[in-house]
Amino acid sequence: MKTIKIIGPAYPYRGGLASYNERLAEEFQRQGYQVNIETFTVQYPNLLFPGKSQYVDGPAPSKLSIQRTVNSVNPVNWLAVGKRIKREKPDLLMVRYWLPFMGPCLGSICRLVRQNKHTKVVCLADNIIPHEQRPGDKQLTSYFMHSIDGMVAMSQSVLNDIDKFNPKLPRQLCPHPLFDNFGERLDPLQAKKLLQLDPQTSYLLFFGFIRDYKGLDLLLKAFADNRLKKLPVKLIVAGEFYTKPEPYLQLIEDLGLKDRVLLHTDFIPNEKVSQYFSASDLVVQPYKSATQSGVTQIGYHFEKSMLVTDVGGLSEIIPDQKIGYVVQPSPDAIADAIVDFYSQNRQAEFEQNLIEEKKKFSWEHMVNAFLSVYKQTQQND
Repeated sequence: MKTIKIIGPAYPYRGGLASYNERLAEEFQRQGYQVNIETFTVQYPNLLFPGKSQYVDGPAPSKLSIQRTVNSVNPVNWLAVGKRIKREKPDLLMVRYWLPFMGPCLGSICRLVRQNKHTKVVCLADNIIPHEQRPGDKQLTSYFMHSIDGMVAMSQSVLNDIDKFNPKLPRQLCPHPLFDNFGERLDPLQAKKLLQLDPQTSYLLFFGFIRDYKGLDLLLKAFADNRLKKLPVKLIVAGEFYTKPEPYLQLIEDLGLKDRVLLHTDFIPNEKVSQYFSASDLVVQPYKSATQSGVTQIGYHFEKSMLVTDVGGLSEIIPDQKIGYVVQPSPDAIADAIVDFYSQNRQAEFEQNLIEEKKKFSWEHMVNAFLSVYKQTQQND
């Protein structure tokens, strides 16, 4: 295998999916493969996009080949892109799948490409069954799942979901690698100064796009616990609202948290990510449902203690009481863990354990997972 094409979000689109695809392409290139990313001319119609902007500012990654070619809503485009890639005959077409909406577009392209009897199509799946389900999701995903040769899943729950659509599909489990492309960890006092935070206050961090399934409401209720009110601790909510903000703002008001919750709810650019993680003691992911999360892998990179809820695949990558906490998705359980973290001075112990634990999540492992599935697909010929 020499040539690899990736279809999925990438520059100029923003967010974790784009950052991941670009970092994966870099790793393939480092190992000697020829890599090209084809991203979207239209990713989501503006009507369906919940944020303020789909695009990042700044220049494109200098060492990557990225073209905008795919229109997610134009079937004529799917035919043109699929036929062109079919003629180009890359050895591997890696397709990112995260949302049933993308099923018709990506499934149609993959079907055409596979007609060349050379290219193997392997999907990297964030979710097969989405967190926020809608009518028609099953049919759209089924269409896509029968257009590919194999799949790499980043959590056991996603790996299990494959059987609901294509039980004979070759597959490999590989945890989400470290997000190591956001710079180095800063001294906490320096990070607080850059963010104009009180140097004497400790901070919890809720990071990333705010969606209802991510459980910010559970964390806010936990943060209202009387035990936490006595601690010099504040909560930073860093990320753009991808849902209506009013219920959360009202909850902050009702719980009397306005002075203890800092809302940094614009999109956080890559160059500021290190500041938020470095300034915080504990990263909290109070999700109500999940498969895996890129936020945990940013936390690993910055060697930050983490609290996650026991949903989806989160507990698979956070050893409880070793580098953080795995708790039930309830305000009481979340509050108990935060109180334990500060009252028992767990930070130094957890961060020391993180140094060794993070070694499990390399990009080399992810590349090897794709190579393994690629070999399985060849054996099935």
